[in-house]
Amino acid sequence: MPQPQRREITYTDELLADRTVHRRYSDGGQEWRSAVGGGARRIVQWRDERGGSGTDELLGGRIVKRVYANGRSPIYGREAGYGRTLWSDGVLTVNRTSFGGRLGTVLGAVTAGAVIGGLAMPPSFLSPEEEEELRRQAEASSSGGGGDGGGGGDAGYGDWGDGSGDSDDDFG
Repeated sequence: MPQPQRREITYTDELLADRTVHRRYSDGGQEWRSAVGGGARRIVQWRDERGGSGTDELLGGRIVKRVYANGRSPIYGREAGYGRTLWSDGVLTVNRTSFGGRLGTVLGAVTAGAVIGGLAMPPSFLSPEEEEELRRQAEASSSGGGGDGGGGGDAGYGDWGDGSGDSDDDFG
């Protein structure tokens, strides 16, 4: 199966007063994101400027599942740290919120090259059983206090944070 052509899209997140996040993409796209539920399953609802909507779920093992409300096939992402997520459609999303100014530009250029060159593609498909196994592994890791390697333990969308620090639990 041929791999999709990779392209990079940067984004910035702005925490709004109602605890939702407004995400602006470098290609002109926008999303409004809000955490739903609680407990071990970490799910974010999103809607975009084109009327699209759906959910992003951190399954575990740094794999994110994006489900579209219109029935389009889901896609998967693999978090690479430093706010970078490579998606199964070939898009690398890069969070520019965490790094400001010149330092962010330098770090972004250096790490993006390393990530694109060295990051394994996420799965293009997972069975329901494989997804559930990833959820079980993530739950076991978080109940043991070790986290699932997401960078910030429970500091992701459960608390939204302020976009600073090194947490990469923003679901790409």
